[in-house]
Amino acid sequence: MWSYITRRLLLMIPTLFGIMLLNFIIVQAAPGGPVEQVLAQLDGMDSQSSTRIGSGEQTELQSQSSNSDYRGAQGVDPALIKEIEQQFGFDKPAHERFFQMITQYLTFDFGDSFFRDKPVLDLILEKMPVSISLGLWTTLIVYGVSIPLGIRKALQHGSPFDVWSSSIIIVGYAIPNFLFAILLIVVFAGGSYLDWFPLRGLTSENFDQLPWYHQITDYLWHITLPVLASVISSFATLTMLTKNSFLDEINKQYVMTARAKGASEKRVLYGHIFRNAMLLIIAGMPAALIGIFFSSSLLIEVIFSLDGLGLLGFEAVMQRDYPVIFGTLYIFTLIGLLLKLISDITYIMVDPRISFEGQNR
Repeated sequence: MWSYITRRLLLMIPTLFGIMLLNFIIVQAAPGGPVEQVLAQLDGMDSQSSTRIGSGEQTELQSQSSNSDYRGAQGVDPALIKEIEQQFGFDKPAHERFFQMITQYLTFDFGDSFFRDKPVLDLILEKMPVSISLGLWTTLIVYGVSIPLGIRKALQHGSPFDVWSSSIIIVGYAIPNFLFAILLIVVFAGGSYLDWFPLRGLTSENFDQLPWYHQITDYLWHITLPVLASVISSFATLTMLTKNSFLDEINKQYVMTARAKGASEKRVLYGHIFRNAMLLIIAGMPAALIGIFFSSSLLIEVIFSLDGLGLLGFEAVMQRDYPVIFGTLYIFTLIGLLLKLISDITYIMVDPRISFEGQNR
């Protein structure tokens, strides 16, 4: 097993390198980089000052900057463009910038944000509690509801309860998270009907001035709608997985043998079936956390204006803030690879019969 873990850890290095390289190429090829963002901002100021520049001077500046590769560079002093390139590090070739970035990332030095004037690592640590809070509540509710519901559906397979509950969770699965979030805002956040919950943020403006018990209720008041929007499509997968796992175990020979020996249904269920049926569910929990924490939170954070990692990444992409984009990508990818490894190790912890010795051959 230790040789398998070592090989998986070593395999993470080229995997992480390949993911970063592919995304670096894609991001660099996309139009509207940080230099263009600054030039677009300068374009407004230049248009105001152009009336004070003579036609001869305008023609000279345009001819000097007409050979620039950047959109919006026409009419901008080439020396200023060179200064902006040097500020963002674009005065170096792309391959040199990539290897410099990877070298710094090995020590978790992600540099400073282009537009926020803060270290990227500080920004990530600042926004992470919001995403963790949203993901933790989503995970607890999804597992706390789906597993008991899946067990009951397996025990009452084919009953009216099984049919109508399956219909409800399938409809919920078919509704995208962002669409359900908008529906919750329209109905419960002062959109068109009720005004029961706040529209944005994780806490009120006077949160620090509230007593501790009011802080708890204020936090729960703000987190309710985002969590509901996050869990709606997660119930179906886990519920049906739990149901199918229990159905598969219920029909096995050892269950019939336990019943024939006079074991009660409760002992058969929780003493024999439960441990084997939960193998796939428990072992898949680390992989599920990847989707809950890092994939489904983006649109929810944007819609509810939650200042978390999802919103940070979205704004970084819109502003072409490359250090934030690649810094968050590096951390998300590294955490994802580690959780995948933990998921494999969990299989052995849950069921010692599983072995990775065959992987060495």
